[in-house]
Amino acid sequence: MYAKGRMKAGEMNGTEQAYHEHLTQRQHAGEIAWFKFEAMTFKLADDTRYTPDFMVMLADGQLQAHEVKGYWTDDAKVKTKVAASLFPVEFIAIKKKAKKDGGGWEKEVF
Repeated sequence: MYAKGRMKAGEMNGTEQAYHEHLTQRQHAGEIAWFKFEAMTFKLADDTRYTPDFMVMLADGQLQAHEVKGYWTDDAKVKTKVAASLFPVEFIAIKKKAKKDGGGWEKEVF
């Protein structure tokens, strides 16, 4: 499987838009205090940067970085794992579950 192409900075693809709606519902339920799309960029090494899809602050103040994918490549997982090892933020990989598998979101914490 291959991605359909990269969106312009600040533009969400369909999976990211669906996850944005999910985060909005969680915010209305009081679970999330704040979230923003592409809010922070992390420097991993010289000439290597990583911008998670969403920065999320939970109601208790915990800061998380959510990386949303329809399909995970090795490169994307490596960058997420490296960022998790360098910064005091919880990094979470989010993958959309197929409707035949019940839908919703699958998460992996790094």
